Amino acid sequence: MLTALVVDDEPEARRRVAGLLRLGGWQVREAADAAAAHRLATDADPDLVVTDVSMPGENGPAMLRRMRHNGSRARFLVVTSDPTDEVRADAATAGAMACLAKPVEARILLDFLRSRTTGSAAQAELTEVREWTDLHDEDVDAELMDRLQEMYRDALPGRLSAIARHTRSGDAPAVVSAAHTLAGTSGQLGHPEVASVCRAIAADARRGVIAHARVAELQELARV
Repeated sequence: MLTALVVDDEPEARRRVAGLLRLGGWQVREAADAAAAHRLATDADPDLVVTDVSMPGENGPAMLRRMRHNGSRARFLVVTSDPTDEVRADAATAGAMACLAKPVEARILLDFLRSRTTGSAAQAELTEVREWTDLHDEDVDAELMDRLQEMYRDALPGRLSAIARHTRSGDAPAVVSAAHTLAGTSGQLGHPEVASVCRAIAADARRGVIAHARVAELQELARV
């Protein structure tokens, strides 16, 4: 299984990218800052690192340069809410394949999702990932979206089961994490009602409220 490290100090943005990668079959670890990212990269040696540009302390491109200096062979991808020419140039000099505008859309991860098989073949495929030359193209790859929707449907029972299980056990932090993951992928893939209920469940759990009724509503909404 290919591994990814997603680094962003904004929890919603981090979970959005991490959720899409997990949906595509990646094993994903998350970090909120460069210090944590360096520790995880040393331990896990990921195949892919996705990082925001602006973070407290060491910024994204500087972090990537240090990772490469320390021997990382990962593919690098930079995301930013302000993709200026200067930011793109800085990302490129850090070795990033591309600099993508936030929020990252599902179709932009096409090549990574297609590199989800394991073993040496996957590594060979990963090295052939094409560069994205036009990140503002509005054409949606129908085959990709069909595949993403299929993966979403396949993963949905497990995501719902995790939310229900953590709700029953009263594990509020786990409810927040599971609900945020499903909210991110649901919002990305055109399921706004599911995303809305998941965000409400997470918001309640952050306040220490275990919303059994909302979980039941979510299961009914998803027809599981």
